[in-house]
Amino acid sequence: MGLFKKKNQQAEPEEQKDTGIEIKKAVLEKLNEKLNGTVYDDCIIMPKGYTIDVQVGRQQEAEGIKMLQIIFIVKNDEFDEPLIEPIDSQGKSEDEAAQMAADMFYGAVWHPLDQAMSKKNPVHISVDYLRQHYDFDMYCQSVVRIGVKEKQPVMLMNYIKTDLPKYLGSKKYYWVRIYLAKYQDKQVCEVRVNGSVCTELSKRFQPYIDGWDAEENFISEKQYAIFVQRGEDECPFKKEVVMEGAQQCIAEMVKISNRDEYIAMTKKLEEDTTARLAEDISDSAQADALGRSIASEIRIFIPEILAKLTLGYTEGDSLFLLEGEGDDQQSIEFKKTQLRSYFYLQQAILEYLGTRPEQDDVTRIVTNSVAFREMRNVMDKAKEQNKQVDPAELYVPGTSYKIGVDGYKVW
Repeated sequence: MGLFKKKNQQAEPEEQKDTGIEIKKAVLEKLNEKLNGTVYDDCIIMPKGYTIDVQVGRQQEAEGIKMLQIIFIVKNDEFDEPLIEPIDSQGKSEDEAAQMAADMFYGAVWHPLDQAMSKKNPVHISVDYLRQHYDFDMYCQSVVRIGVKEKQPVMLMNYIKTDLPKYLGSKKYYWVRIYLAKYQDKQVCEVRVNGSVCTELSKRFQPYIDGWDAEENFISEKQYAIFVQRGEDECPFKKEVVMEGAQQCIAEMVKISNRDEYIAMTKKLEEDTTARLAEDISDSAQADALGRSIASEIRIFIPEILAKLTLGYTEGDSLFLLEGEGDDQQSIEFKKTQLRSYFYLQQAILEYLGTRPEQDDVTRIVTNSVAFREMRNVMDKAKEQNKQVDPAELYVPGTSYKIGVDGYKVW
């Protein structure tokens, strides 16, 4: 066997392994050892329509320790959006870090999902808002903890259990993720409902995490709860109707230069949204009323959400529906998570920002925002007093909106 190549021969390049692919494969294999599903097409297929995909995020190494970010994506036909769970893991090897990621996902996320599938130990949650009633079953797993010593586990969900019904709407599934982490002067205190951060719920945990001693070690606690509506999802429109309307609205709003053009855009959006709905709704009156309602939500919330995302002020979890006229008008508070179109629109705007639009185009849309106009007034008044206000210091409780359609219903 020749151990040396001749000088005039090029050394054959070693085959480079894609570490991301290898890590993904390892995580899927280790997770499937617990799930006993079927690994197919780079994901795990489970009973009742569940699929689990994995993406590899950050890969770092420090002092001989491998650190990985693994993103788990769970899908189901009855989910309104995928459940996405990022997990940071570590180990002396990539294999050990992959094992930790699989263990943490299994304990934190899959356990309550498995309970939901088998309807094991449900807790009944009753939801009432805007003249509507829904019944949910809650499935909750134990707290997953890292770095916690000599402290009995606390059911984190109990801190917000009385508030949670205020965040559930008409969807079939909701999931709540509580994640608390602290190391020295850095901390994360976050509650998400279906992936969206809820500012007011997150604040409830501040006194709890303030009591942690994390000067020497990183400490974290995480808990998931799954909520399954006992009835079927009866929403009469599909997500695509809102997404297509949002894309249409964004494209038109960047062209608007006067009130007449805005009114024309509004009318066209109502007509096109109604036409999309009519493909699935045979009752023309229902399609028309729903089309005008959804079109109104689209044109109202697109500038508000875009303003929040681009200007950086803090916004509360609430929406305020205005009903009635004049002295009889009342403002009814509910949560953004209870209006399903709100997060469809947020997704559409994030996709729009991902195209890196011109600043002038973004500004044209944002100037239609009530929050933007109020913020500008505050900043102008501060300027008159030789003061400077950072938008990040401002807090907006939520958006007030009015829908001029008889029988308007929040879906």
